[in-house]
Amino acid sequence: MNRLPMTVPAPGLPARVRIHEVGARDGLQNEKTAVPTAVKAEFIHRLAAAGLTTVEATSFVHPKWVPQLADAEELFPLLGDVQAALPVLVPNERGLDRALALGATRIAVFGSATETFASRNLNRTVAESLAMFEPVVARAKEDGAHVRGYLSMCFGDPWEGPVPVHQVVSVAKSLLDLGCDELSLGDTIGVATPGHVQALLSGLNEAGVGTDRIGVHFHDTYGQALSNTLAALQHGVTTVDASAGGLGGCPYAKSATGNLATEDLVWMLDGLGIETGVDLAALTATSVWMAEQLGRPSPSRTVRALSHKE
Repeated sequence: MNRLPMTVPAPGLPARVRIHEVGARDGLQNEKTAVPTAVKAEFIHRLAAAGLTTVEATSFVHPKWVPQLADAEELFPLLGDVQAALPVLVPNERGLDRALALGATRIAVFGSATETFASRNLNRTVAESLAMFEPVVARAKEDGAHVRGYLSMCFGDPWEGPVPVHQVVSVAKSLLDLGCDELSLGDTIGVATPGHVQALLSGLNEAGVGTDRIGVHFHDTYGQALSNTLAALQHGVTTVDASAGGLGGCPYAKSATGNLATEDLVWMLDGLGIETGVDLAALTATSVWMAEQLGRPSPSRTVRALSHKE
């Protein structure tokens, strides 16, 4: 069979995109049944072997809040031979201590652009959450770690509705001012559309935030994740978050459905001639394997299409 998709580049797009794979952390954190630590480790090894250079490994949060990731201390030492960057999420200084003790060199903190989600997710106001992150980011940087700042509810909030661009820009700048190396803009409930994406990116640029420091994190609730990603690429974004097999959602926002599937993203990027370094066949096989571990089919359309071929 001839190689598909056919490569047809489009003007004005980056030559290469770095995929920030979140399946092992964001993808699995909502699973009700505990996924064995050995399965998580195998998943991460397979993702890296498929060519993903950044694989978010786990989160050092209190087990009470995210029981699925209670095995972070057991999992992380099993990943010493993984040939990929392995960021971990930390909520506070205690989480940072745990991560640094195990040799983590890439840290992420998770903030909110809206007050209601900050209250529900972090039990703090936006200002209080930024104050909590300040020593976390400072200490991580002192330790030589790379720090990513996640910003959720950038395009809409299930309680507050539309979120003004200037409000998102203000919180985003505050996160970067703490010392974060990069910022991931989260469409937590999947309500963004391409014009909104372009407007927020332009607003950040006008406020002095370079596109090179921005990544995008889209959910596919309304089927807009790929179109929103393309809008971001047209603006110059080169870091895109995605989850193998389309795993994941958000435990504190019930209307949030799965993340953009990494396979769907790679199919589009392959067709556009944009390099990712990812072997789509190996990645698809990994997601089929993971779906078997979870006992249900992958929601990724590309996984379904490729795995059902005769």
